[in-house]
Amino acid sequence: MLEIPVIRWGKPYTSMEKAPVIHFETGEELAQMDQANGGLIKMDMRKAARAREALLQFSIEELCEMCAKAGKLFMEAELPLGNGTQTPEQFCEIQSATTGLPVHMCEGNMKKNAFVMQHMKDVLNSLTRGLPFEILSKGYGMEERGVMVSYQATSPVLGAVLPNNSPGVHTLWLPLIPLQLGLVLKPGSQEPWTPYRMFAAMTEAGIPGEAFSLYPGPRDCGAAVMETCDRSMIFGGQQTIDQYASNPRVQPHGPGFSKILIGDDVVDQWESFLDLLVDSVFANSGRSCINASSIWASRHTEEIADAIAQKLGPIAPLPMSDPNASLAAFTTKGVAEAMNDQIEDKLKDHGVTEVTAKYRDGDRWVKHERYDFLRPTIVHCSSPEPFLANTEYMFPFASVVECPQAKMIKTIGPTLVGSAITEDEAWSRQLLDATHIDRLNIGRVKTMQLNWLQPHEGNIIEFMFRNRAFQNSPPPAH
Repeated sequence: MLEIPVIRWGKPYTSMEKAPVIHFETGEELAQMDQANGGLIKMDMRKAARAREALLQFSIEELCEMCAKAGKLFMEAELPLGNGTQTPEQFCEIQSATTGLPVHMCEGNMKKNAFVMQHMKDVLNSLTRGLPFEILSKGYGMEERGVMVSYQATSPVLGAVLPNNSPGVHTLWLPLIPLQLGLVLKPGSQEPWTPYRMFAAMTEAGIPGEAFSLYPGPRDCGAAVMETCDRSMIFGGQQTIDQYASNPRVQPHGPGFSKILIGDDVVDQWESFLDLLVDSVFANSGRSCINASSIWASRHTEEIADAIAQKLGPIAPLPMSDPNASLAAFTTKGVAEAMNDQIEDKLKDHGVTEVTAKYRDGDRWVKHERYDFLRPTIVHCSSPEPFLANTEYMFPFASVVECPQAKMIKTIGPTLVGSAITEDEAWSRQLLDATHIDRLNIGRVKTMQLNWLQPHEGNIIEFMFRNRAFQNSPPPAH
């Protein structure tokens, strides 16, 4: 039996408390995961400064080179895991077996994480806007324009309470190690695999193990990480976002409510970018915060909804090992049923029509003994008023909303990714000024299309370092 320990500043720790890791389809026990607790974490955080001290023995450039090596090991090597080892193929298989993601999607997310690791120097150059790395290490220095600047680390470590739904989000914390900051991770119970494999790859590449702590465990572990780390990120639902929205010590990540806005100048040519709309809704089985949850246009909305529904409505679940599998499973019983019930209830609202039902053979909710699926669902909303016009679910769901262009920006609400398909310069200017759109794409750009040299969601440099005034005088003459 695979036994996976707690990691305390690089050292494995065997706990009296253990939790089984279960195959969602068969119920087979795949591993035993040692469990940390809040008291253990609080005690360990007294030594947090040592994580940064260990990393400061290397330059940022050297750590970037180690990360590149670790990215290759992450993709290709058989690496230690608990009392055993794990090949890349075994990694994808066990990740699929616990998260409900098809194996080929696990492979795709694995490549995303490795890409960021292998291009870390470019990523940091972009995130720092070309700031000389030595300034972050030393705390002060001269910019290229000859100005003295100072940046102070706000915490020696980043704490992160990680999710279960999509392995792609791990790219958010990967830059911390080359920034000479330690990691305190509370892995998701269904997706501990990426943090543990990345820890193994990084230490194998020469990065000090003292920079890492991994604390699988119950809810009190997450609470202890948030309480004891001066900077932390957490993943959750809208309630989590609201809870931490005004806390400068916390970077919360939750639903994206990402959208595509179609301008009046191009909406008559909507058929020419239909595939862009479909991919934005459907990629990664709709699980990502950067999937489009709604598409807004002033006209042709019924035709657009119907065309998307024709492509997505017939899609049905396939086994996780099938290379054509495109739907992820809900591995916690009751979750899919609750979503399905809410959708059915909200379809009764005035002006809302489900368009996929006529193209689907069978029900939206596909029930199994231990798990469930929800099949793709496209609804048409004749106005922005109904609940389903601006709702996000963890499967391929999107609303096509009819709304005048002049009212869109004020109506769409908070938006992680806004892809505006338009060539209208005046409207583009208004979109650039919209503070509730986090990432803006103008033109024919999928919401899922990432540029790794730009922040995915918030700039980690601005979160982990503060710019402050600094002066030093030359030594007195003798």
